[in-house]
Amino acid sequence: MPNHLQRLEHWHPDVAIEVHEQERQAIEQGLLQGRFDMAVVLTANITHPDIISETLFNSERRLWLSSHHPLCQRASVSLADVAQEPYILLTVDEAEQSAMRYWELAGQQPNVRIRTSSVEAVRSMVANGSGVAILSDLVHRPWSLEGKRIETITVTDTVTPMSVGLAWHRERELSPAMQAFRNYFHDAFLAPQQLSARR
Repeated sequence: MPNHLQRLEHWHPDVAIEVHEQERQAIEQGLLQGRFDMAVVLTANITHPDIISETLFNSERRLWLSSHHPLCQRASVSLADVAQEPYILLTVDEAEQSAMRYWELAGQQPNVRIRTSSVEAVRSMVANGSGVAILSDLVHRPWSLEGKRIETITVTDTVTPMSVGLAWHRERELSPAMQAFRNYFHDAFLAPQQLSARR
């Protein structure tokens, strides 16, 4: 996000951007009450009918595991396979609720050993062999802070991707600043896809 904000400020110096990091409920309330003009959100989490959201990109969720884990020998795994392993569950940004939806859809339940709100803690515990996790490619890093490898494997069951996009109040007319903000992110994420789709 910081590099996008820097580019926005460079290309649109007349647009004042004020950043607030909030939980989803606070973002929704801010949009509804007019405290926020527009928000970058996980679009699948938006619940209020008066908020419009549009997805800019999807990031696949895969199984994270240590490089010496026996499942590393496989090209893909099912949630039934993952259910046999100690599971590290991320709780930040409603990740737990998102995860439980696809687990329930598959008729499976994770063997949760640890719950944490820290992505870095998940990386460290997975790399050290304390358990496995299913998280987005967007937050995956191949190495933990301790320098241990973190591998990823595709899950064969339906695991919804992490969808990132923009949100704003349905009745709010887009100001020139909001339109510039929206256009920037469309150009950054949607235009390359549209171009490749035409080829």
